Amino acid sequence: MNNSFPHRLEVGNTIPFHSFDTIHGKTVQIPDPNTHWVHLQFRRYAGCPVCNRHLRTFAKRADEVAAAGIREIAVFHSSAKEMRTYQGELPFATVADPEKILYRAFGVEASAMSLLNPKAWGAMVTGAVRVRAATVAEGGKFGLPADFLVAPDGRLVAVHYGEHADDQWSVNDLLALAAHAT
Repeated sequence: MNNSFPHRLEVGNTIPFHSFDTIHGKTVQIPDPNTHWVHLQFRRYAGCPVCNRHLRTFAKRADEVAAAGIREIAVFHSSAKEMRTYQGELPFATVADPEKILYRAFGVEASAMSLLNPKAWGAMVTGAVRVRAATVAEGGKFGLPADFLVAPDGRLVAVHYGEHADDQWSVNDLLALAAHAT
């Protein structure tokens, strides 16, 4: 894997080809020349209630996202075994990165503000009510989310680094970004 990226990536950067194994043993690639866009989203740990609440919104609208030519790939800094408990039924690719190799390569960070920022508190409560939270957070609880919209040639057309646990693109944000990037 190429770790020669600057600490944080920017719109216009081009990422080299990467191949990942999903938690179900299938291979996905980024960039993906077979789709118009790849939405690579970095989440926190597998049992994160905020992340799982967020991913359920993408699961509910998976057909709409796919119809827009977008392939979803979600990455967690947990083991595949732990992820299958929480993300095993999602209708899109999920990738385990317990060593945080991809997180470092894409400049995705951790911060205590991920949980301490009041903007994340409502999502934490709502998520904890709807999703069974993990008692152990593989890779730590302070991860920050990040979103990348990648063109088939590897060019980043949109980038977002979250400032707290609930700071990520919504489905509507993603669809609007893809529509404006064409």
